[in-house]
Amino acid sequence: MLNISGLQEGIVLDHIEAGKSLDIYYHLGLDKLDCQVAIIKNARSSKMGRKDIIKIEGGLDIVDLEMLGYIDHNITVNIIRGSNIAEKKRLRLPKKLTNVIQCKNPRCITSIEQELPHIFYLADEKTETYRCQYCEERYSEYI
Repeated sequence: MLNISGLQEGIVLDHIEAGKSLDIYYHLGLDKLDCQVAIIKNARSSKMGRKDIIKIEGGLDIVDLEMLGYIDHNITVNIIRGSNIAEKKRLRLPKKLTNVIQCKNPRCITSIEQELPHIFYLADEKTETYRCQYCEERYSEYI
């Protein structure tokens, strides 16, 4: 059972692949927030062997679930209210990403038109491959 002592209201990101919590911390911009964030590295897990956990004080609006689903859709998001797990959210690979990744194709319209949003759609769920909406450029590695 996940220990959530000390967290009255907030979010616990559980089942993070061991060693990946700091990547997630920076990609979600948690370093720029003015709230308490606790990172637990290499916690024992019967399901995964070892895992990381991130506890974040505050509301769900702090975490970009689209970005988190893209980084690792196997993470469990626990919503804490009154020191108890009030809700569990399972992440999925987003069908569409807007301004999360950028097209690397120099001939893409997004390279010329700077104000255009970078939109990618999920082309292959098995290989976790995304393609640019404008030029079909393939993108298959996470940030």
